[in-house]
Amino acid sequence: MISGRIEMLHDLYSQMRQLRAEVMEEGMVAFERWRPAIKRRDFLISALNLAYYLALRRRDLRPLQTALMPWGLSSLGRVEARVMPNLDAVIATLATLYGEDMPHPRLSLFHRGERLLHRHTQSVFGHEPPNRKGRIMVTMPSEAAENPDFVRDLVARGMDCIRINCAHDTPDAWEAMIKHLRRAEAETGRKCKVAMDLGGPKIRTQAVLKPKKRRLFVGDYYVLTPDFEAVPDRYKFQAICTLPEIYQQVKTGAQVWHDDGKLGALVESVESYGLVLRVTHASSDGEKLRPEKGLNFPDTVLNLKPLADKDLQDLDFIARHADIINYSFVQDAGDIRLLQDALAERMEHPEKMAIVAKIETRRAVQNLPELIVQAAGRQPLAVMIARGDLAVEIGYQRLAEIQEQILWLCEAAHVPVIWATQVLEQLVKKGRPSRAEMTDAAMSERAECVMLNKGPYIHEAVTILDDVLMRMQAHQMKKTAQLRALRSWENDLNP
Repeated sequence: MISGRIEMLHDLYSQMRQLRAEVMEEGMVAFERWRPAIKRRDFLISALNLAYYLALRRRDLRPLQTALMPWGLSSLGRVEARVMPNLDAVIATLATLYGEDMPHPRLSLFHRGERLLHRHTQSVFGHEPPNRKGRIMVTMPSEAAENPDFVRDLVARGMDCIRINCAHDTPDAWEAMIKHLRRAEAETGRKCKVAMDLGGPKIRTQAVLKPKKRRLFVGDYYVLTPDFEAVPDRYKFQAICTLPEIYQQVKTGAQVWHDDGKLGALVESVESYGLVLRVTHASSDGEKLRPEKGLNFPDTVLNLKPLADKDLQDLDFIARHADIINYSFVQDAGDIRLLQDALAERMEHPEKMAIVAKIETRRAVQNLPELIVQAAGRQPLAVMIARGDLAVEIGYQRLAEIQEQILWLCEAAHVPVIWATQVLEQLVKKGRPSRAEMTDAAMSERAECVMLNKGPYIHEAVTILDDVLMRMQAHQMKKTAQLRALRSWENDLNP
């Protein structure tokens, strides 16, 4: 029996040595390919760890994890921030059990990934708030430009970053919001960053034509068109799309989703007057065809400029006033370079401007490693999981899975993540949270920042989220449970 156990140890030891060698070789190839794009020395270690992580996760590690567990060595499940130290520690422990003398990696190497993530998070969002690690970002309504008390109360309750969407309001309103924020900082003694969203090539319905009091049902047809007058009379439902480029790029059979996935359709035909769509998904009561609602084309690769003319105009303001740029519809490293070049034309030190890459398409997910390297290789970076558009693009059933993978990949690169879209949505808009969204808010502690959208109860939402994040950080850190003493059943759930 003893010889059998020794043989098992030797086999595991050999497997781990082989795995380490392969990960090292493949990771170095990727890192050397990325190296010319990395100008920040601070990101070199992180890029190398990311390269190792990608090499490691190309393999199915489940059989190896199962074999290691009886020996108390299941640490491969928590390898993101420190790939090589984790592999080396497992190998050294196996060697010791096998009877060989092999030094363990230095303890400082195990915590280097967490230190780098902490440093990179500070470079984007500033210093940690007093009682929690996670930051809270809040979208500003128009009221914030008119009411300084509105902003001051948010800062006092725990807001760490304001989000100004350049698709709304005016530069004068934006400037007023920032002025009120600076005053609030002085009055409360709390620091708060300014993040501004570039609108990007938002694909929306513009004007619509429809019969009065009529809705679209499964099997109905409607037309996306650049010109109502050209559409045959038999089509009663019509909509103009804000981006005419789609008519040349979308093909027959492509999916189209409207209004955050409420209305789904397939392209039946591509005609000279536009796209003829057949409804495939709608509620039993039907759906209205509405103007100013988003359109998604999940299985079509759209080649669109991520920086429209308005975005370039808004960048002039952002370069002077913002700390962070939220970059919409970014899909690959080339899109990042485009923004970096535009910033270099407007700023003496563009490397000081933090970029938030909003991940909202299938293509952005596929290109995430190169996108991270291009951005973080030059300046502070955070990644936003834009769950609204992303869910429609990849399918709702895959959202949780892809969200997890984005969290892991960003942790491997020591890049902070923003958990966004519909966080505490019912609380913000109706004053009472659902049970499911409270659980979602609790899980958001795994990200470095959580974004709330605007609504009449936003102040209450900030207070509750501040409390939830503070409590949950005692229970978990990324994927690791924090085993604080549990006494909920002893003190009757008192605060």
